[in-house]
Amino acid sequence: MRRAAFAVAAGAMAVSLAACGSAKESKGSDSSSSAPAKGDNIKVGLLLPENKTARYEKFDKPLIEKKIKELTNGKATVDYNNARQDANLQAQQVDTMITNKVDVLILDAVDAKAIQNSVQKAVDAGIKVVAYDRLAEGPISAYTSFDNEEVGKTQGTALLKALGSKATKSSKIVMINGSVTDPNAAQFKKGAHEVLNGKVTIAKEYDTKEWSPDNANSEMESAISAVDKDKIAGVYSANDGMAGGIITALKAAGVSVPVTGQDAELAGVQRIVTGDQYMSVYKPYAPEADAAAEMAVALAQGKSLDTVAKDKVSSGSAKDVPSVLVPVTALTKDNIKDTVIKDGVYTAAEICAGKYKSACDKLGIN
Repeated sequence: MRRAAFAVAAGAMAVSLAACGSAKESKGSDSSSSAPAKGDNIKVGLLLPENKTARYEKFDKPLIEKKIKELTNGKATVDYNNARQDANLQAQQVDTMITNKVDVLILDAVDAKAIQNSVQKAVDAGIKVVAYDRLAEGPISAYTSFDNEEVGKTQGTALLKALGSKATKSSKIVMINGSVTDPNAAQFKKGAHEVLNGKVTIAKEYDTKEWSPDNANSEMESAISAVDKDKIAGVYSANDGMAGGIITALKAAGVSVPVTGQDAELAGVQRIVTGDQYMSVYKPYAPEADAAAEMAVALAQGKSLDTVAKDKVSSGSAKDVPSVLVPVTALTKDNIKDTVIKDGVYTAAEICAGKYKSACDKLGIN
């Protein structure tokens, strides 16, 4: 992994993170920890939700682990598990973390509501919980993610731009959203609707179980049958994995229309290069991962979060949670070099390997 550019980007963004959030504020929870002060010999639990999306194993896990080591002079240990999209398994993993007496838990919930009891159990055992990427229910002590409604707005705005003169109220759009168990999916959806409503017609809309590319493929096939393939002007896909399944269905039907995405997965970037996918949302994972690590270490050591978390958000069960919200960028063929390549996420050689070389050459990516 190439981390130098990520480190630079993270450092630069730390100054501006306070202005990035669009917090949904109310009153309540205290950011400071009541735990006794500890040194660097802490144990951090890290639970990530699934491995179908490439980002978690490739970016989030190693970035969080690296930052924790940096913050604790290499003395901290990280206990890690991936729930593989199984909410019951993740609940068991929380129990294991409690048994193993971790000092703090970084949790990216499979099901943000179902995990509430597990969060409560951890807190009852004296373990602070940092909600990572998804706003878990329960008495969490901190939260970091991207401005998720802005993600949806970015996707919707890009889709309208791709449609150009075809962006009319009679133009039919298919929306394929993420899983209802993921609170982020609802925020992406809300943001996209705010941009698209009144500008185009949402002809069919789906909430996709488990963010599954296979399910998205089936939904797209159903939409093609229901709407008439010649009348579909574009597709809102909530992420890159689903965009892959959607594009497979579109190609099989002989349809070529703009498709959105999210996460800047390598396959998604390559589809953007070839023109099969119009855009993705580039979310710089280093600032998010660094914020989670910084808040977790501070909580484990009994320190305040005031210097790390400048935003506040609320869930259905926790109020005024100290948070870091990271901004995002619309990724198209025009800024691949200035985003994912410049930040060291991928090299040009990785993106342009094999059958993608000629398309890269036309875009000047080499």
